[in-house]
Amino acid sequence: MLQHAHENYYAVVAINCTNMEQARAIIGAATAENAPVIVNISPRQMKAHASPEIMVPMIKALAEQTHVPVALNLDHGQLYEDINRVMKAGFSSVMIDASALEFEENIKRTRLITIMAHEKGLSVEAELGHVGIAQDGDDAKADLYTNPDQALDYVQRTNIDCLAVAIGTAHGNYPKGIIPKLDFERLKVLKQTLKIPLVLHGGSGAGEDNIKKVVSLGINKINVCTDLFRIGRKAMVDAALENPNIDYMDFQIVGEQAMKTYIQSFMKMIGSSGRYVFDQTTTKEVE
Repeated sequence: MLQHAHENYYAVVAINCTNMEQARAIIGAATAENAPVIVNISPRQMKAHASPEIMVPMIKALAEQTHVPVALNLDHGQLYEDINRVMKAGFSSVMIDASALEFEENIKRTRLITIMAHEKGLSVEAELGHVGIAQDGDDAKADLYTNPDQALDYVQRTNIDCLAVAIGTAHGNYPKGIIPKLDFERLKVLKQTLKIPLVLHGGSGAGEDNIKKVVSLGINKINVCTDLFRIGRKAMVDAALENPNIDYMDFQIVGEQAMKTYIQSFMKMIGSSGRYVFDQTTTKEVE
């Protein structure tokens, strides 16, 4: 999925998911847009609500009903036990995030997970540099950004499939009125140096112009969580305020539809819409 995006300079959205309504919104949007999509579940989410053993068969059932590629990815896996659990549960890819550790320890842990995952036919994402927390102002801390020369050594020694890079985004909500300033020149060098799919974390609130620019420069996967959760929650709160007696199922459907609409617009913005459909044929089928 990401290799095709890498070769054709567009991005695939990776959306965090904790329940059936979000899964339906994500895969429904991908189906409507003829776009590939990645379903993300983080360790915190899977322990608090979205058990892998329950989510995997549900997402697989939804994915089997669509014509577009759907991946299920562990987002920011740090503990060996969590990564091993989702591999056994049936995830199609994992992210090993050892970015807060020393360089050699990051390589050691990432290499181990890559060997395990590739043996099972799973793909691996890792992170070098460190995408921090928006509220802490980590997006402006250049010492956390990914070093291109170090990244090449890292990719060669770990054999990962894609790399999450730190170029000025951060996780969570940015302070009100703040849009991060991204290091586009660093991204250009990273793409030219590594020649593999690159990932941007902290897509929520990063600004439409920034998102379009990084996609044009070689970002192939963009993680979104905060904005999706906010939009789903707002739609449901508004529905409850408008009709306090709203039926519970209708209440859920309102949130699902709002999230689906948002995901479709994001897919259009990052160029993934229409990637998995042929133009209508103008020739007669051979008998």
